[in-house]
Amino acid sequence: MKNVILLHGGAGSLYNEVEVHSRLLTGFSKNALAFHTPLEITIESVRQMEDHPDFNAGTGSVRRLDGCIQMDAAVMELGNFGAVMNIEKVRNPVLVARDVMLHSPHVILAGDGAISFARVMGHQEYDPGTQKTEDLWKRTKEMLNSSAQDIPARIIEYRKYSRLFDQVRTTDTVGAVCRMDGKFAAAISTGGASPMIRGRVGDSPIPGSGLFVGKNGAVAVTGLGEEIIRRSLSSSIYHRIGKEPLLDVLKSEISAFGESATGAIAVSGEEYASFANKFMSTGHTEF
Repeated sequence: MKNVILLHGGAGSLYNEVEVHSRLLTGFSKNALAFHTPLEITIESVRQMEDHPDFNAGTGSVRRLDGCIQMDAAVMELGNFGAVMNIEKVRNPVLVARDVMLHSPHVILAGDGAISFARVMGHQEYDPGTQKTEDLWKRTKEMLNSSAQDIPARIIEYRKYSRLFDQVRTTDTVGAVCRMDGKFAAAISTGGASPMIRGRVGDSPIPGSGLFVGKNGAVAVTGLGEEIIRRSLSSSIYHRIGKEPLLDVLKSEISAFGESATGAIAVSGEEYASFANKFMSTGHTEF
């Protein structure tokens, strides 16, 4: 089987320039082929997406309700894992996650500890905010402070989310999976899901939730982190690899999420596939 790198730019983003984003993601995957291991290829692919302000990862990450930007990222290969949670003021969280895996005695670092570690590893202070994320934050605060009356709280919350995503086009988690010479790797990064409070952690930096890699393949997912964590989505997908066609596995697992925007990319020894219940920009390169 050919080697392959497969990327996604988030499920349910409403960023519907399908052809543009497909070309964009395909370009990222091709650029990453200058690297020589599946881990390095997935990390480089995600790093490029972190640097592109259209994605909610690295530069362009959304602000939390208090105005801060806290990001999550993770990298994984067979038998090895590294992640950062709620890291701030760095350009590329995925590179810090790599350093946690390769150059620390731990597998996950969070908050101030992750920032301090990043500085020791040479990652300079950086503001990942953009004007788009600033505008989104201001509109979010306005909606949360609105005086809507006489409707159930659940409906109020639904209206807030609906209005938010109608007004501002954002993307979700970015991710990459790779099969190279029978070995697998995955990398993932996110700025979170607006609105959210300071300290919230989604699925991305949690193995078995946002991503999973084993001897049979690699999986990276995207969507509402809380539900993905509850269902251990990437682990559930991985443990069905080889038992039925890979695309059928993705469709089956994601169908359990109903209308909640959810997607996944995965590679096995024989296949690669992507599926989402909402629009999800993807790109891939065989090599």
